[in-house]
Amino acid sequence: MTDKIRIAIAGYGNLGRGTEAAIAQATDMELVGIFTRRDPGGVRPLDAGVPVHRLDDIERHRQDIDVLILCGGSKNDLPEQGPALAASFNTVDSYDTHARIPEYFEAVDAAARSGGNVAIISVGWDPGLFSVNRLFGEAILPQGDTYTFWGKGLSQGHSDAVRRIPGVRGAVQYTVPASEAIDKVRSGTRPRLSTREKHTRECFVVLEEGADAGQVREAIITMPDYFADYDTTVTFISEETLRRDHAAMPHGGFVIRSGESGAGDRQVVEYSLTLESNPGFTSSVLVAYARAAHRLGRAGESGARSVFDIAPGLLSPRSAADLRRDLL
Repeated sequence: MTDKIRIAIAGYGNLGRGTEAAIAQATDMELVGIFTRRDPGGVRPLDAGVPVHRLDDIERHRQDIDVLILCGGSKNDLPEQGPALAASFNTVDSYDTHARIPEYFEAVDAAARSGGNVAIISVGWDPGLFSVNRLFGEAILPQGDTYTFWGKGLSQGHSDAVRRIPGVRGAVQYTVPASEAIDKVRSGTRPRLSTREKHTRECFVVLEEGADAGQVREAIITMPDYFADYDTTVTFISEETLRRDHAAMPHGGFVIRSGESGAGDRQVVEYSLTLESNPGFTSSVLVAYARAAHRLGRAGESGARSVFDIAPGLLSPRSAADLRRDLL
């Protein structure tokens, strides 16, 4: 067997912990280090034997890392870290601010090409697996409409965005799909639905002492790219309630393509996920794409890639011959 792929993690929150657990399930990988902006002495990996380093010292470890998985937030961390780290490492990240993916791709692509590295951006289930299924739907049923519904579930990126608002001590955000809208889409009638008609957003917020609830609420519901286009409710709760009732991180959703094939037959294609742990599943997708990043890097490729550019076989530890025999 070839040497294991040496993986490192940048950032050790919920996604970083999920990534460590996912790497432990991958027989062709090993976790060689965790890099954090916190005091390394205060980080407790699931495997006590995994070394923890300061993120500022990561350049010293370039020769020891095959792929670096970026587990920071999309709002403030990845826009800076993505390009900076892609200049020195093969990277995989879960950047999920959909409206800004094109500009993020360009920044990461330039950095990765300058360093001769491969950087796969916006990996997860949406963007990520849902993106691929939207592409399949459009390509196979060109006469049709694509609908994406999320939830009900806790959104990591949106929760992080709320927590970064001044005066917020803690928060979670749930995305809730409208059941009436889903039923209309599944019927094949191809309804026209506005953003507000498809989902609502629910925020549960713990305030810092002395914070102005009205100002915090206004900052949330007017936040562009996150809440401004949705009917959003904000409920203020205690820290105890947050810990007791909102510790789990479920999520999921549907991608539905409704259209007609060549003879005018009505066709509906649906892909769905039901997730007990959003970060647990997202990190599992990141780890699979880290395998692809390593293979592309070894083949001499460089620059940024999205999930649209990655052949599915590159995600599997199995050989192409095995995949053809057992899965085709």
